[in-house]
Amino acid sequence: MKNFFSFFFFLTLSLFYSNLLSGQEPPFEFNTPIPNSYVTFKTSEAISIDGIVDESAWQRVPWTTPFIDIEGKKTPKYNTQMKMLWDEKYLYFMAKLEEPHVWGTLKQRDTVIFYNNDFEIFIDPDGDTHNYVEFEMNVLNTIWDLFLTAPYRNNPKALNQWDMKGVLSAVSIQGTLNNPSDVDQGWLLEVAIPWTVFKEVTQMDGDLAGKFWRMGFSRVNWDFDISEGQYYRKKGADGNYLPEYNWVWSEQKVINMHEPEKWGYVYFSPKTPGENDSFSIPDQEHLKWFMYQEYRKLLSLYKTGNELSVDQINTSAYIKGEEVKLRLISYLNGFSLLCESPFSELTLEINTSGKFKSYETNSN
Repeated sequence: MKNFFSFFFFLTLSLFYSNLLSGQEPPFEFNTPIPNSYVTFKTSEAISIDGIVDESAWQRVPWTTPFIDIEGKKTPKYNTQMKMLWDEKYLYFMAKLEEPHVWGTLKQRDTVIFYNNDFEIFIDPDGDTHNYVEFEMNVLNTIWDLFLTAPYRNNPKALNQWDMKGVLSAVSIQGTLNNPSDVDQGWLLEVAIPWTVFKEVTQMDGDLAGKFWRMGFSRVNWDFDISEGQYYRKKGADGNYLPEYNWVWSEQKVINMHEPEKWGYVYFSPKTPGENDSFSIPDQEHLKWFMYQEYRKLLSLYKTGNELSVDQINTSAYIKGEEVKLRLISYLNGFSLLCESPFSELTLEINTSGKFKSYETNSN
């Protein structure tokens, strides 16, 4: 038995050094924070967007887990949770925000709403990290909606003049607005985005039941000062505003909501509120997370003018028990990162601009 273990040890050691000598490191076990997921149920009940949320459908669907710090470093000062529903016409959101001082000043649409405390929704229907929408609103029900052709890292066009035609929103306050003399409970919001909005974003092909979209949700909250009975964002001793708090549904690890590959998963259940349904993130999504991790390394090098090489990234990993291998193709003005998925007959690709696509491996 002793000889057997000695043989096994030396065999393992020889394989390890063989890999090193051949320039290939053994694959590592890829682990990353798992994005949150939420099952949204299909309702036949009419939902009135009034901020009151007294419909029975809302009462029968679960809250998300409480929002967390965007980097995962601090515990948020106040609780934030949300719910979702959908029907043939709208995608519905409801959120409750604990807030002992409810205040807001911005009243003009498409101004920078996160200069007030706000709630934010990000939606990328097809999960390619491109052509996604952002929606923000404050307690005054002032909204900012825009369309982004790509994440900020990829130099997108941010179409601020683009509007979500037909969007509905409302707010109710549990306390008093802009009154520093009392302590409030917070505020609650409702939003209904028509499906017609997303037809401008992606090719919707019929019923969404059984499918999932990538979504991010964020709350921005500021420390404040009170002067002459009015609220203001607090400034430090240097005269600059103190940094905001960013509380999110699914952790980003960086103070940046514009990394769509890290957003959560929203599954469209065909079942009605009150029924049971579940969703598991597909194994291939884990491979996408790994590819985007390595893509971000390559993009950073590319932007600084460095020559790209597979030696600069992890090219092999174990994903859900399967070994995967990445390929790098360099072009005169860009690159592509590719991988043949062990979870399907597809080749996955992320190009220089960060856009994800997949196609049948035998068509490559």
